[in-house]
Amino acid sequence: MNLYTTDEIIDALFKAWSSQSSSKWSKDNPANGQCGVTSLVVHDLLGGKINKTALPNGWHFYNVVNGTRIDFTSSQFSEEILYMDVPSNREEAFEDTNDDQYRYLKQAILDHLNA
Repeated sequence: MNLYTTDEIIDALFKAWSSQSSSKWSKDNPANGQCGVTSLVVHDLLGGKINKTALPNGWHFYNVVNGTRIDFTSSQFSEEILYMDVPSNREEAFEDTNDDQYRYLKQAILDHLNA
């Protein structure tokens, strides 16, 4: 059983996302560039799998938890995502981020969830 609901995690993500978790972040589009780092932190919190799908600007990462696709960063896109559900892993998702961004987001999420 997971300690946190997806609604609690989404709320914490929107509070935590910043230029410290992605160089593409903006106030107008807080999820922009957050897919790799978010999929890693969500994987830490909820387990499951990390999947990816090809988009015009490269791979987009998201989570599959208990067989259900959960894309916490889909709001960054204005167009509909046609999910390919290609199996991925932490190593591939980590290529989309770095240690500092990952550590920052994980700690910020935990701070918001445990507040």
